[in-house]
Amino acid sequence: MKRLSLLSILFMVLACSSDSDGINLPNEAIVNYEFSDGFETSSEEFDLLFPSDNSRWSNIQIVNPKSGFNRLTLSKTAFSEGNQSLLIDSKKSDEILSKVDIVKSGFSAPEEGKITIVADFYIDSEESISNLLLIDLECCSCWDSSVSENQCPGVRLMVTENDHLVIERGKIAGSTLSQNTTQIPRKEWFTITWEMQLSQSENGFNKLSIDGNEILSQNGMNMPNAEIFRTLFAEEGIEFELQEPLFYERLQIGATANPDGEDVLIYIDNFKLTITNT
Repeated sequence: MKRLSLLSILFMVLACSSDSDGINLPNEAIVNYEFSDGFETSSEEFDLLFPSDNSRWSNIQIVNPKSGFNRLTLSKTAFSEGNQSLLIDSKKSDEILSKVDIVKSGFSAPEEGKITIVADFYIDSEESISNLLLIDLECCSCWDSSVSENQCPGVRLMVTENDHLVIERGKIAGSTLSQNTTQIPRKEWFTITWEMQLSQSENGFNKLSIDGNEILSQNGMNMPNAEIFRTLFAEEGIEFELQEPLFYERLQIGATANPDGEDVLIYIDNFKLTITNT
């Protein structure tokens, strides 16, 4: 079977967009999933974050560059609450794209639902972290199993070369939702809140806040669109059908990719994921 070019299909970035015509999310909603973790454990054993009942985290992702070794560990050095945080030690990429993050799976965030992701971050670096990806939200189950190399389409939080936090949509063949007014802090704790009303159409809603201050509010698709994927694959001579029902079921947080930046230490604390039916 003919293979797709990753760059030509899923990671195509059309153009940066900064429109801000938002919609109001419904005030009444029913919470159907909630997960929170402050990375506290009875001892400093990292494995305690992964109990067999999947009540905490699911697994980790580590892809080491040739020049060094990435690391995840619990830390008592810096924390926003409690006594511990998650430490991400990310090395810069070389011929191999550097990745290191913790993974939560087993939930279902469906189209038309609202998802809210909150986490405290401490970036212990003053070096470049250009295009550093902090959070990935993915739907591996929506991939057409007849097409090889599941790309797990989804949306991602990215830090630009100017330290602006944006929503990167290349894996759903969309443009980046950008803002250029607020930089993320360095060497101090700050809270990111990412809210979305999920849709594969332009009726989706996307909002980012830092420390409770809104920095981005914009309509736009935030799930893979069946017709767009069908058309893009058809241009490569491949039949592709996005699988239904459509929902996100995996989240990664850390340095999910560090393509262009330098080595960086990231502390993460007070994570919370909420999914509601509106």
